[in-house]
Amino acid sequence: MKIIEPQSLTYRSGDQAVLLLHGFTGSTVGLRNLGRYLQKQGYTVHAPLYKGHGLDPYQLIETRPEDWWEDAKAGYHLLQNEGFEKIAVVGISLGAVFALNLAREVSVEGVVSISAPLENKTQRALHQRVTDYAQSYKRMEGKKEICVEQEIANLDQMSIPALKDIQQLIFNTKKKIGDLKTPIFVAQGILDDQLYHHSADFLYKTANTNHKQLKWYEKSGHIPTLGPERQQLNEDIHEFLNTLDW
Repeated sequence: MKIIEPQSLTYRSGDQAVLLLHGFTGSTVGLRNLGRYLQKQGYTVHAPLYKGHGLDPYQLIETRPEDWWEDAKAGYHLLQNEGFEKIAVVGISLGAVFALNLAREVSVEGVVSISAPLENKTQRALHQRVTDYAQSYKRMEGKKEICVEQEIANLDQMSIPALKDIQQLIFNTKKKIGDLKTPIFVAQGILDDQLYHHSADFLYKTANTNHKQLKWYEKSGHIPTLGPERQQLNEDIHEFLNTLDW
């Protein structure tokens, strides 16, 4: 089966812009619904696809967090170069980590952090993310299960340097949360791993701004933008964006 590769997304509308950032092993597919919703509310939206993502897992593991960070920054500058002077950023998982770093480095009107990891996952847990992604990808290709199992077994034995880099990125980001003065909305699914619960609490308590919100989604896991509460999340993000000084 030929897999249709995801692409970067741009949905044009009004003169207020929102940058959407997906997570590790994710893609812009998980942001389409939110992007279209925000477009209908009058926002221009751009979601860059990071290098290696949405592709064969062997292409993914050849890239590093610095590559994905450059793609995130390029997304911001694309909007800036199109004339948008005020930009908000929404990130999911590792994309939320990038969003928090953007808020420190460039001018951002507000940040929406969804399922941000600020408590470090083990390399084994991160490796499992790659394995899970590879299994899904290989099955979508239509490969026989015995072939999928063999390829996964081979991948499981491979060293993936990017995983250590992800851990360091998360560690460095957590250290600087106290410097964050940008308005922030923290969204977290209750069905997600406890690591993310602790991260959400830490982010909300440590961000150095009075303009902050934390909301829990009872029926949502790690990717609420694809879950049963996605419409409520869309509306909550829109409500938060309306509070910003555009």
